[in-house]
Amino acid sequence: MDINYELYKVFYHVAKSLSFSEAAEELFISQSAVSQSIKTLEKRLNQTLFIRSTKRVALTKEGELLLKHIEPAINLISRGENQLCADPKSGIQLRIGASDTICRYYLVSYLKNFHIKFPHIHIKVTNGTSVQCASMLERNEVDVIVANSPNAALNNTMTIHAVKEFRDVFIANKDAFPLYDHPVSLEELLNYPILMLEKRSTTSVFLHNLFLEHSLDLVPAIELSSNDLLIDLAKIGLGIAFVPDFCIKQLGNLAIINTLEEIPARKLVAAYNSDMPLSDGARYFVESLRA
Repeated sequence: MDINYELYKVFYHVAKSLSFSEAAEELFISQSAVSQSIKTLEKRLNQTLFIRSTKRVALTKEGELLLKHIEPAINLISRGENQLCADPKSGIQLRIGASDTICRYYLVSYLKNFHIKFPHIHIKVTNGTSVQCASMLERNEVDVIVANSPNAALNNTMTIHAVKEFRDVFIANKDAFPLYDHPVSLEELLNYPILMLEKRSTTSVFLHNLFLEHSLDLVPAIELSSNDLLIDLAKIGLGIAFVPDFCIKQLGNLAIINTLEEIPARKLVAAYNSDMPLSDGARYFVESLRA
């Protein structure tokens, strides 16, 4: 099927913005040209890709399926263009995917050193859960991710390097929950309000599985998207928070609660697509993490 790449490019921009006018602005063409391109593509594919109304545009199931395949291709082409057109003065872009926790408590010093060595390379960091970051890598939206492991979203199409081992800990306000002077069982912890990350995170999956391994059903009191918020709520005595140990710089009025059952160590990993060559800058960044 001979379909011009530009038609797919127009489809991609409309599908991402769900707006014919925004797509026209991004592509520097008229809105009528965008509309005509979509009609041509739908005719050639013999499929309806968008549901149009006076107020909104939505993808059909066929449109969603096409976007799933077109998005990685568009990002791949864009990445190739950036690398081919780069020169030592303008530099290229290093696209990193990582959670806000990993960025704040682990990556800052590495980003600083990278910027000193490659001042002309633009660093773009996209935040997301470790699962979301793996999906971004699969769609070629980022060059490198730094994520928690184990992580079911990491797959054998990716080159994965362990860069740091860490342990998760339970922390609580010393006065509100005086449990720090003796080991506590996981079963006993169920009697207290547990503060943890929301279900879509690898940390949540890890903790739920840990309790299930001991035939216990964990029902958290509060689920949040930020480890910083969990620490803040633990400080004011709202519950016992479960966070990675590298997030804790100073305990203050907090104490670590030791458990009778061992909590297995986890790892931070750096990953990139195995079939895509890394730029010199991206390779240096990964190697700096490994070192």
